[in-house]
Amino acid sequence: MVERRLTDVSTQLKELRRELAVTDEQLAQLSDEAEDARLRSLVSETPLAEREHREASRHAEAMQRHRGEVAGDIARLEALQDELLDKLLDTSA
Repeated sequence: MVERRLTDVSTQLKELRRELAVTDEQLAQLSDEAEDARLRSLVSETPLAEREHREASRHAEAMQRHRGEVAGDIARLEALQDELLDKLLDTSA
């Protein structure tokens, strides 16, 4: 039972780590776009440029929150994995 849960947790961790890598790439892109939009907004001083800046910033902030959630899930699963490994060692000792 413990071994099966450990395998499941390991699989979930692999998937979440892949998702985190993709999220990091997307976050970098969105942050760059938000910074570019901010600069365009400062230079042009038009309502359209300001709206584009706000929208780009919201997208980057949403991706940052998503990244935090994924990282939190990884931390939670790593803690669970440690507990399961401890149980596995206790039962085999």
